[in-house]
Amino acid sequence: MRLTERKIERLQVEADQRDRLVFDDEQRGLAVRVTASGGRTYLCQYTLHGKKWRVPLGAFSALSLAKAREAAAVVMGAVAQGKNPASERKEAAAATRARLARDRLTLAALIDDWERLHLAQRRERYASEAVRALRSAFKRQLDKPVENLDRPTVVRVLDGLMQRQEGEHEDARSRIRGVAMAARTAAYGRAAFSWALKRGTVERNPFGDLPVERGTAARDRKLTDDELAAVWRAADEVSQPYGTIVRLLILTGQRVSEVANMTWSELADDLGTWTIPGARTKNGAPHIVPLSSQARDLLRALLPNDLADLARTVRDRGDALVLPGVRETPFSGWSKAKIALDEASGVTNWRLHDLRRTLATGLQRLGVRLEVTEAVLNHISGSRAGIVGVYQRHDWAEEKRAALENWANHVISCLEGRTPQSNVVALR
Repeated sequence: MRLTERKIERLQVEADQRDRLVFDDEQRGLAVRVTASGGRTYLCQYTLHGKKWRVPLGAFSALSLAKAREAAAVVMGAVAQGKNPASERKEAAAATRARLARDRLTLAALIDDWERLHLAQRRERYASEAVRALRSAFKRQLDKPVENLDRPTVVRVLDGLMQRQEGEHEDARSRIRGVAMAARTAAYGRAAFSWALKRGTVERNPFGDLPVERGTAARDRKLTDDELAAVWRAADEVSQPYGTIVRLLILTGQRVSEVANMTWSELADDLGTWTIPGARTKNGAPHIVPLSSQARDLLRALLPNDLADLARTVRDRGDALVLPGVRETPFSGWSKAKIALDEASGVTNWRLHDLRRTLATGLQRLGVRLEVTEAVLNHISGSRAGIVGVYQRHDWAEEKRAALENWANHVISCLEGRTPQSNVVALR
C-alpha cells in the first residue's frame, strides 16, 4: 500500500489481533504499526544477516509522513553500508543507562555495597577498619559519583595522609605512621574497586599501581632472656588486667587482641586448653591453644579463692570476658599501661607483638620443630602453605602442649636466674 496520512488514520486492527503492521510501497522499509487501542507509530524494518531488525521512528501524531519517509531512507542507507542502526541504538541506549547508573552510584554507596555483599565474609576487624579508613580519608568524595574519583584525586588524598603530623612538628615516628596509614588505605581502596570492577559496577580502578611507600619495614625485635624476665616481674607492678594480659602473651604467643578478648566460654572446664573461634583469628581458622601449668595458674587466680567446682565456675561465666576493663568492657588504655610497664621493667623500644616473635625464636632455641611452632602461632603460611596445607591434617596437639610447657619452664628459669635448658641433643 502506498501510504497517505488519510489512509493511516483509517487503518484498523482485526478483532482477534493486538496490532497490525502496514508497509509503504513508496519508501522501502517504512511501516506503520497500528494497535488495538488506536495507537499509530512509524518504524523502519530491514533484514541483516538473516535476522529482522526494527528501528522506531516516532508517533504518527508527532511525525509527518514525509519526515517518516526521510528517516526510513537514512536507516536503509546505513544498512546498505553494512551498518546496523537498530543494534547501534540499543548499544547507545545501554551505554546511556550504564552512565546514568554510574552517576547515581556514589562512593559512599559503593563502600556500603562492598561492606554488605563482600566484607560480610571477611574478619569483622578487617571489615570495620577498611570501611572506617575509606570513609575517613575520602569523606569529601563520599556523596559524589564514584566515576568522578580519579587517580589524581586518590594520590592527593593519600599524600595528605602521609604528610599528617602530630601536633605542630613532624617527627620520624609520626611520618612512619602516616605512610603506614596511606598504604593501608590504598590497599582497602584497591580491594573495594577491584571487587566493583569484577561486578561491572565501575570501569576502572583509580587505586591501581599507586606510588605509595611501604608503611614500615619488617620488625625483628625480640626480647632477650633478661628482658623477658624483667617484663614478667614488672607485670606485677602495673595495673590489672594489663599485667595478666602481658604474662599470657609471654606464655602463649597469641595475638594481643586474641588474649584481650578471651572469654570464659573459650576455655576448657579444667583450663587445659583455650579455643579461639575463627571469627577472632587472623586467618579465620579456629585455633586450639594448650595452656601450660603457669598459664592455668594465672587464669585460676582470677577466680574465687574458695573455689569448689572449677568446671562449673568456668561454665557459669559463659561469654564474659576473662580480662575485662572497666564496666566489663574490653581493656583500654594500652598506651598508658605500656609506658608504665617500660618504666617498671627498664625495657624499651619494643611492642607487645614482639612477645610473639620472642616465643617463636625461643621455641626454635629449644629445638621445637618449625611445623609445631607455626601450629602454636596459628600460621598457615610457611611450612603449612600450598599442597602441604591441603594434605597435612595433623593438628600437632600433643607437640604444641609439650612446646608451650617447655617454653613456660624456660621463662621460669629466666626468672630464677638459671641457665635455660635445651632439649637439643648434639649428634656425633
